[in-house]
Amino acid sequence: MDCCQCQGIEGFFNEREAARSLKKYRRDGPARSTRVLLDALRASPVEGATLLDIGGGIGAIPLDLLSVGVTSATDVDASSAYIAAARAEAARQGFGDRMAYQHGNFVALAPTIAPADIVTLDRVICCYHDVHALVQASASKARRLYGLVYPRDSWFSGALSAVANTLFRLRKNPFRIFAHRTSTIDSLLRNAGLERRFQRNVGLWRVAIYARP
Repeated sequence: MDCCQCQGIEGFFNEREAARSLKKYRRDGPARSTRVLLDALRASPVEGATLLDIGGGIGAIPLDLLSVGVTSATDVDASSAYIAAARAEAARQGFGDRMAYQHGNFVALAPTIAPADIVTLDRVICCYHDVHALVQASASKARRLYGLVYPRDSWFSGALSAVANTLFRLRKNPFRIFAHRTSTIDSLLRNAGLERRFQRNVGLWRVAIYARP
């Protein structure tokens, strides 16, 4: 991957982090903000729908939605370790034949990826430097619903990002965290023809669902 941030993602979200995330998921289930996103998506009919999960981690979103009627899911992730963990967990839960995986920078891969009824980005926007490119490319793939979790606008989120990025810089780690403005994300999605149907703050995170009119 020629994207510097994606190289950072590959190194930061490594096998150790993937194993830790998978252990936590098996013990506790999806994170609280992820559960709120899933509940909001389930409020709309998902039976028979297809899913595109960008930056899917160990696969919590597709595994949940496949269990309630989504027919197939594609997971695109810049971390090969997380794709391996997600693939193994999907097979363990009996969904391996309904999942597809692509490794790499979603923005670069977007022209080759088919649209889906539902597109999700759970704590992904904060890991990508070009919010315009990521939101525009992902929104163009959503036929019905677009769900995302991203950091709330707050001084604390900004300060936390600044401290973390300073530590990454000192350690010569190319990975960075980005606190993109809610107004920017909302404007990009509305310009893509999507309307906000749900929004809730969960701790430091904002959960939102957008839909095609």
